[in-house]
Order: sequence, then C-alpha cells, then structure tokens
Amino acid sequence: MITVLIVDDDENLRTILCEKVSQSYNVLSARNGEEALEIVNKRKVDLAIVDIMMPKMDGFEFTKRLRELYENVPILMMTAKHDFSSKNTGFSLGVDDYMTKPVNLDEMMLRIKALLRRYKINAEQKIKIGGFTMNATSYEVEYNGEPIELVGKQFDLMYLLLSYPNQLFTKSKLMERVWGFDSKSDDTTLRTHINLLRNKLSKVTEFEIITIKGLGYKAVINE
Repeated sequence: MITVLIVDDDENLRTILCEKVSQSYNVLSARNGEEALEIVNKRKVDLAIVDIMMPKMDGFEFTKRLRELYENVPILMMTAKHDFSSKNTGFSLGVDDYMTKPVNLDEMMLRIKALLRRYKINAEQKIKIGGFTMNATSYEVEYNGEPIELVGKQFDLMYLLLSYPNQLFTKSKLMERVWGFDSKSDDTTLRTHINLLRNKLSKVTEFEIITIKGLGYKAVINE
C-alpha cells in the first residue's frame, strides 16, 4: 500500500491531515524534520507532506536531505508562508507542489493523487490508460495490442500531455518543453503535430486532445 509521510509540528493539524489521508493511504507522521529523517532512513515513503516552520529541522532542510536520499519521491509543501521567496526556495530544493494554509482537504487529496500518478509514470517510464500504452524507454505505442507509430516530437508531445492529464499547457510552454528554448519552430509546427496526433490516435477512446482557443492544449481522460 502507498505510504504518505506527514511532517508538521502542529499536533491538531497533523491529526486532521493523518485522518484524511489514512482514508486512502498508509500514513506515517513526524513533528519535525529530524523525526521525519529518522523515518525515511528506515521506511519506504511514497510521498511526503511537509511544513516549513518546524523546530529542530525545518521543512527546507528536510526537503534537501530527502532529495539526497530519494531523488524522485513527490514532496507537497504545506505552509502558512504565502510569500514568493518561500515558494521559490521550496521549488529550488525540489518540492513538487505547494499549498498554503488553511488547506482544503479535498483539494489536497486531489493533488496527492496527481503527484503519485506522475511519480509512477516517472518510475516506470510508461503511461497506461485503458487499452492505450506508451513506453518512454522503447518509444513504443500500442492500442489494444496494435502498434501505433508516433515518431520523434509526436511521441514527446503526447507523452507530456498524458503525464499531466486535464492540465492546460500553453503553446509557448509546449514549444519550450518539447522543442527547447532555442528552437526556431513556431505555432504552425505545434498545430501540425497536434493534428497528426489526432489523426493517428483517432481510434483511441480513452482520451482526447482538447484545444483551448487562444491558449493551448490539454489531454482529457474520458472517464
């Protein structure tokens, strides 16, 4: 079962978070970064929820130590600090997501689910949605056992969109992530690749590529 580590020195909040998260996952908890570090040195943790301001070892230092031990474990930083500097420091140290207190518990669970899904994709280098599979190691794509040829940037673009389902990517962000900062490709190139993907994946019913006019694109999973 997936194990979530909750690190917060506020006992009441920690109890509330543990009760909510334990409805879906196994939970471990710690009052500060030192206790949390002892836990991760002995136990496998699949995701950490970390406060910033704690005694003995704060959330920033714990994040740094955790990243040294486990490069890819998702970290959700949860704190009362709203300033950009704190967010910038957290992301610079390797935080994957950031929520400010007071938090909406249902939103928190959605973020946990999204982070764990991304972690699974990164670990396995594979996306599987119903009968559709993309393997980032072999660059192979299959639908119901039949191969689909997605070459070069077509594969990279579809893999990126499906790694973050239902998330809007602006055109500029897609160009940056898939083609790179220095590419001379433009919106026409992106639009051509989107059209090619739609044609090649026309039989796939598990998801679709949605255009948000004037903004960009997203892959929407059909429930």
